[in-house]
Amino acid sequence: MKIGLDIMGGDYAPKATVLGAISAYKALPEDQKIILIGDKEQALPFFSEQDFNPDVFEFIHTTEVIGMGEHPTKAIVQKPNSSISIGFQLLKEGKLDSFASAGNTGAMMVGAMFSVKTIPGVVRPAIASIVPKLKGGYGIMLDVGANADCKPDTLLQFGILGKLFVENVYGIDNPKVGLMNIGEEEEKGNLATQATYPLMKETNLFNFVGNLEGRDLFNDKADVIVCDGFTGNIILKLAETFYILTLKKGFKDEFFDRFNYEQYGGSPFLGVNAPVIIGHGISTPEAIKNMVLLSKTMIESKLIDKIKSVFK
Repeated sequence: MKIGLDIMGGDYAPKATVLGAISAYKALPEDQKIILIGDKEQALPFFSEQDFNPDVFEFIHTTEVIGMGEHPTKAIVQKPNSSISIGFQLLKEGKLDSFASAGNTGAMMVGAMFSVKTIPGVVRPAIASIVPKLKGGYGIMLDVGANADCKPDTLLQFGILGKLFVENVYGIDNPKVGLMNIGEEEEKGNLATQATYPLMKETNLFNFVGNLEGRDLFNDKADVIVCDGFTGNIILKLAETFYILTLKKGFKDEFFDRFNYEQYGGSPFLGVNAPVIIGHGISTPEAIKNMVLLSKTMIESKLIDKIKSVFK
């Protein structure tokens, strides 16, 4: 197993990515390798600070970096030797089993679409976000930013992608899939959700439990929450502030602690032909470590093969 990690991606790279890679290395079996992609010369001092031998990693050296504010498509085309571009080239060639970065989110999406490409039959890939549940465990919500506008058939496919993820990565049998809306009634919502509801109701590809309201996000009504990327991103950013607010207010709560993005590492980009993980721009070493471990789980679950078998 070869897990690719962009060590130049993120606001605190390469220090945070190097320290995260070291932590992940200690948690992985010997036959599971982390391939570091980026500027080796910039990374080496942080190994020295930790008195850690960098030779346990394979380095793919490159000095180009796609900045967080760069235009994704232009950057991928104009910087073919950037850490993100090289990572996707290696993934395309089968020299990596997965690729993860906390760098430019748009560049990660464009890079995935240009290199490993969308799984045949998938209309639009989606970014999935982990959602903690009040009574324990997790669900996922998708899309949370890749597709601001979605047609009904796209939302239906998000339900399939989400179902396959939680089944194979979280081990949830026959997961419940719900459609985020402004009311529980079948006729509620905008034109997209009104047209999506009957498609989901009639499908036998997943266990549809009906419309969800915002108050259902953290209860057990659904394991997979489907919405367009515009709605999902707003919900995600709001939910992320809960943990920050508890810290600012000075109180400790186990449930709100689970909103700390560091625990999850990153978000899977579902619907492309290889495991791709997109990390938070402010990723810390703990987040980087968990991003690598999520990559490992996605590879071991053979999730991509299972998605392909459904969409073939």
